[in-house]
Parts: sequence; structure tokens; C-alpha cells
Amino acid sequence: MALHLIKLCVGVDTIGELEAWILEKRRRLSKDGSAQEHVHVTRMAPKRADELLDGGSLYWVIRGQLACRQRLTAIRTFTDGEGIGRCRLVLHPEVTPVSPRPCRPFQGWRYLGHADAPADLGDSAASIRALPETMRRELVELGLL
Repeated sequence: MALHLIKLCVGVDTIGELEAWILEKRRRLSKDGSAQEHVHVTRMAPKRADELLDGGSLYWVIRGQLACRQRLTAIRTFTDGEGIGRCRLVLHPEVTPVSPRPCRPFQGWRYLGHADAPADLGDSAASIRALPETMRRELVELGLL
């Protein structure tokens, strides 16, 4: 069964902003002739990489709520120019909104079990997905969603 990660999406206020940032980053890489791989660099490498790569995702916390996810495609450790070990989390560029859930701030990333992961806002939740993100956020805060 897949294992997931949770991470704060700092500097982003909406899922749309995250998607726009990913698109812009891919465009820049394309102009440079670099691989258009979407990566997020962390200080620590997950010890349970095999479980994460067995269908796991990185769930983003945006403004205090689990809001969306990106599928993990690879995990690569490396040493930066200052000799510090780091980790590249390679992510599929598609962002999938999930059923919003409050989440307190934390540092770094945390593991998230498959059973505890929020459901995607897919076709069965089309009416919820159609709501503006700010309205979904307010409904969750009021305990109505």
C-alpha cells in the first residue's frame, strides 16, 4: 500500500498559484534546454522511499489546509555545492485537488499513510470541485465541508 508525504507549500495561496508556478518553471527549463522535470528539493531524504514510490504522492498544505497532491515519480539524493546532503523529490507536474482538511504548520515533511490521505476531488465530487477554492476553504473552516 502506498505511503505519502505532506509538505507546506510556502508562498502560495491557492492551487491555481501552484499550478501557474509549475507551468512557469517548466517553461523556463524548456527555454534553457534543460529537462522539464519538476522537482522539489528538501534537506532530508525519506527513509521509506520504496513505499513512497509505490504509488505515493506529495500532499501540499496551502494556507493551513491539505489542498492538493502531486504524484511522486522519483527520489534522488545528492550533495550540494556546500557539501550538504539534500534530496530531490521528482513530481508529476499534474496537480490533483483533494478534499480539503485543516492541517497545522510543521517543519520539513511528514509521512501520511494511505488510509489517512484525503480523497481526490474527482468526478464524484464535481459540485465541490466547481466551487471557488476560497469558498471551499471557508466551508472547511466552518465545518460544513
